[in-house]
This record gives sequence, C-alpha cells and structure tokens, in this order.
Amino acid sequence: MKLSQLFTKTERTAPKDEVAANSQLLTRGGFVYKNSAGIYSYLPLGWKVMQKISGIIREEMDAIGGQEMFMPALVEKKYLETTGRWDVSVGFEVKGKEEKAAGFVLGWTHEEVLTAIASRYVSSYNDLPFAAYQIQTKFRNEARAKSGLLRGKEFMMKDLYSFHASEEDLMKYYKKVAEAYGRIFKRCGLEVIYTLAAGGDFTMSHTHEFQVIAPAGEDTIFVCEKCGYAENKEVSKLMDGGKCEKCGGNIKEEKAIEVGNIFPLGTKYSEAFGLKFRDEKGVEKEVVMGSYGIGLGRVMATVCEIHHDDKGIIWPEAVAPFRVHLIELPGGKGDKIYEDLQQAGVEVLYDDREISAGEKFAEADLIGIPWRLVVSSKTSGKVEVKKRDAKVIKLVLPKQLLGLLKTLN
Repeated sequence: MKLSQLFTKTERTAPKDEVAANSQLLTRGGFVYKNSAGIYSYLPLGWKVMQKISGIIREEMDAIGGQEMFMPALVEKKYLETTGRWDVSVGFEVKGKEEKAAGFVLGWTHEEVLTAIASRYVSSYNDLPFAAYQIQTKFRNEARAKSGLLRGKEFMMKDLYSFHASEEDLMKYYKKVAEAYGRIFKRCGLEVIYTLAAGGDFTMSHTHEFQVIAPAGEDTIFVCEKCGYAENKEVSKLMDGGKCEKCGGNIKEEKAIEVGNIFPLGTKYSEAFGLKFRDEKGVEKEVVMGSYGIGLGRVMATVCEIHHDDKGIIWPEAVAPFRVHLIELPGGKGDKIYEDLQQAGVEVLYDDREISAGEKFAEADLIGIPWRLVVSSKTSGKVEVKKRDAKVIKLVLPKQLLGLLKTLN
C-alpha cells in the first residue's frame, strides 16, 4: 500500500480525553477512530492488525478441532429467559420503534443460542464431543467504558463452545484449549499468566483467565514468583509478600490485563435447554459444556500497552499491519523496490509522499512496522535496513534485500 493513497493520516498529538497508551497510540497512528465512549471503528491499518490476530486464532482453534460458524447478533428474549439471564444488566435491549417491549438483546454471549442449536443435532454419545466457535461483534452495556480498547461497549470476540459426554472429557479439552491460548498469545507477542478466577454470569464454578502484567491493567492478581501460580484478587486468599502453598515461593501483587478466559460450564445450559444424549448403555444424560473467549481488540490494545516506546508502537511481526515500511527520500528510487517486494509477497507500506524526511521517520516510528527501509541519494543505490526497536542500520543492495528479509525476525 502506498501512503499517498491511504485515506487516514497520523496525528501529532493524542486526544485530550484519552489516557491509556493504547488509545493514544492507536488513534494517533490512524489505526482506530473513536465514535463514542467504548465504541471504535477499525481503520485500514487497524483492521489489518485485527485480521492478523484473527488469523492466528483461527489456526489454533482449527488445530484443536474447533469448527467455525457465525451466529446472529440479535438474540431473542426466549433464549436468555430460559437460563434466567434476560435481566442481566450488561445487555442492550432491542425493540422496534412501534413495539412497546424489547423482544431481543444485542448478543453479549452465545451459550444459549448454540445450546439450542446443538439440541437439534445431539442425541447419542456418538455425536460427542464437538467444539464450535465464531469471531463476531459482541455488545455489553459497560458503565465504565474507558482505557481505549481495553474496556468497550462493542468489541470483536472469539467465542468457542465445547460439548462433551462427561466432566472428564470436558477437562481434557479444557486443558487443550488452555494450551492453544498460550500459543495464540505467544504468537501475538504477549506473555500471559494462567490465573484462577470467578465465574460471574457465565458459570458458578471457578474459571481461568489469561492475564498480562501491565501498569494499565484493571485487574489485580497475586502471582508466585517461583512457580507462576496465580489467582485473581476477586477469589484469592493470597496476599502480597505471602508464601505460595504449592512451592513456598514469594507471592507478588500485580496489575494485569485480562486477554482471554475459559469457563467449565458443566450442565448449567444443557439442563436449561434439555440438551441430552444417550450413552453406550442407553442411559439419558445431560451434555457437559465449556466456553472459551478472547477479545481481539483487547489483544490488539494489550500489544500496544506492552510493545511501545516514547516514539510510538513496536508491533511484533506476527500482528503488524505490514512487515516493512519503505521510505523514499530525495534521490532515492523506491518504486522498483516497492514493486519487487509486492511481487515477492512481502507486505509493504510505501511512503511515497513529498514531505520532509523528519516527518516520514517520525510517522514510521509512530506506526511501528517491524522493519524500516530507506532509499535516498545518501544510500548510494543501496537500501538502509533498520529494525523498529534497534539502532543498528544495515546497507544492502536492492538485489540482496529479499534474501536478507527472509532471514530477519
């Protein structure tokens, strides 16, 4: 993509009402546009990042047998009434202008919807286990929408639901999902802590969260510095400076951002919807379920909170909107390099605009693409190659560029 053709522009200063690093940097860099409190549009650069994140998630969910589908955002009242969750305050009720009462809610989760669907297809133990997921917009009436993409009213979410013949089989898959989540976050450039947590409106049992230690975090967790065992403050009996019962290590209190969660639902929803199966002996039993969520926008925001400096974002390669940022300065010939990179399948953002070198470099640092390439009269026919967060600069011939990029990470 040529920067001269990109309809968005970077901004010199951050919005006055934004405090969190992710909201400041993503807004200034032209990745998102704030429509309302807790509601954002993903602009071309931001949407590319979201596509990278969703691609990683799809690969890992498919690898553990997840089947992708797509459910409606409008959820009829009958589904949530069945489980007693119609009156949960987080929901946005929906009704036609001529209707007196709301008959729908904007989907804030989809356990009920998929359980109802599954009841049409599951009747025997041979139909189990299975897992289905979607990547879809969710809506939650968040009273304290703040911290940019970390706490919103409308957001992209991957929600996976699994169906099993036994608690034992559920917990085997639960562990498999936890491992897949670890791979997802690692690929996105995040170091997560597997944390015991409460169930909230989803389940009565304890659940688990994937937390990233960060000053901007709204959660408080207690972490063992020796074995890594962690608990959310909401359910924890641990204390800062105490000892871990599992290994005797020191407990430390940390601020953290929750980027994912997994819930062992048990039979809560299958009982409500009559979702049953017959086992090998013909005995009728309730299906055991689990649900597993990742907020894509929150992952994007957390990457920004973790990977940035005073100049801008530093995207990990796996989620960067482009791999290289090509800058043409006076005397340089960037068009041929741009064409060659595109033909070779290298994702490149080409700054072909007639503005000062200082402006181009400042914008490159703000946008944060992993590799910066510069061509100018000063590079003497060569290409200047620099990693976003490094000071070392290499000069290579254009014909050597593709070979070099294959070795860089």
